Amino acid sequence: MTRQNMNKLMIGMVSLVATIVVIPIVLVIIYVVYNGIGAINWEFLTAAPRNGMREGGIMPALLGTVFLTFGTAIVSFPLAIAAAIYLAEYAGDNMLTRWVRLAIVNLAGIPSIVYGLFGLGAFVLFWNLGTSIIAGSLTLGVLTLPVVISTAEEAILSVPQSFRTVSLSLGASRWQTIRHQVLPHAMPGIITGIILGLGRAAGETAPILFTVAAFYLPELPKSIFDQTMALPYHLYVISTQVPDMPLSNQYGTALVLLMIVFSMTLVATVIRTNMRRRREW
Repeated sequence: MTRQNMNKLMIGMVSLVATIVVIPIVLVIIYVVYNGIGAINWEFLTAAPRNGMREGGIMPALLGTVFLTFGTAIVSFPLAIAAAIYLAEYAGDNMLTRWVRLAIVNLAGIPSIVYGLFGLGAFVLFWNLGTSIIAGSLTLGVLTLPVVISTAEEAILSVPQSFRTVSLSLGASRWQTIRHQVLPHAMPGIITGIILGLGRAAGETAPILFTVAAFYLPELPKSIFDQTMALPYHLYVISTQVPDMPLSNQYGTALVLLMIVFSMTLVATVIRTNMRRRREW
């Protein structure tokens, strides 16, 4: 077999595998949209649940998800980006650094329920924060740290070394080089990792189950030390704990959550594309 035929064969196999992976995802999305689009209206998005959650809307759960997402961003992303800068620009290539990177990769693969138990022990009980928005945000922040650190470090390392060399040769300090040359060019990858991390945090159920989520709250939270409803846990509750729940409400809630995660992914893609177009290398 010639090299050209082998190349065509490999392209065909990769395309077939990609199709096999994508088609079920597309079918699931179509199924959720078909069953849930009828429930989406203004009342569904802005009203609180009533009549045992069988009627009304998802506004408290929707706002709770927004609160937790912003809390996660505030808690984790400055620390994650600082860690990525240190690992990529300051840390030497030694045994300790390699162990740290290995630990980050392993932490990214830990099941989310383990993070939930960690948040329960560390933040809810040991720090005495109780089941609250801040405890949930801290737990989700720890959950997203490994993903964002890895993504940001890869983005920083992808910047050509010549940028650093030229900047340092012109008299700039190491931090000035990182601040004005490395980070602006690495920003598309960093922003992508941040938004994807937020999307994961918005869709998690197990961590918030132990740290913040409430079955039902008649009022919105008044501070970060209060409990809140959240879309992932609300979807679990109405799908498994509420008898005679209209199917359209279940799929409508799933569709809203899917739209939130999809919107974050779309924003990340648009930002990354626009910033890469302005990149000069």
